[in-house]
Order: sequence, then C-alpha cells, then structure tokens
Amino acid sequence: MAEILNDQQADEAVTKLSGWSRDGVTIERTAKLPSFPKAIEAVDKVAGLAEAADHHPDIDIRWRTVTFRLSTHSAGGLTEKDFSLASQIDGVLAAM
Repeated sequence: MAEILNDQQADEAVTKLSGWSRDGVTIERTAKLPSFPKAIEAVDKVAGLAEAADHHPDIDIRWRTVTFRLSTHSAGGLTEKDFSLASQIDGVLAAM
C-alpha cells in the first residue's frame, strides 16, 4: 500500500503542480478547454494514463470545463500516486 504523505509533504508537493489546490485529503484542478470535444479528448487521454497507473481520478465535465480530483482512497489520504498522476494530467492539459 502507498504511504500517506503528511500535511507538510502534501502542501510542498502541490506547489510543484500547475493550477492544483489541496483540500484535506484531495487535490483538485479545474481547466477550461477550447471546446466540448477538446474537453472530452483531454478526459480520454487522462483515462488512458489513469488506467495504466491503476489510479483513477474523479472527473467532472461541464461543457468545456473539466475538474480533476485525486486522492488515494485505498490508503485514506494523499500519496505520491496522486501527485504523479496530477503531473501527467498537467502534461495532457498543456498539450491541449
């Protein structure tokens, strides 16, 4: 099982990400894409990364606005898995 990060570690890790914020045991990022099809394309790319990592974010799609939320539910908090996938999500969004 992945090791839960303490508050200091989680706060430090979130500062290394683009546009992410921390709310307790969850990190979140909202992005506005150019269009609804681009939002779906971004979600599809993230789905592939999530499946490969066996770590799946909560995703909310509202027209062209997508919100990603990450937490390692099986560990009961934030782990390196969350920050690793968040970094990959940043890469997808930057390429859109």
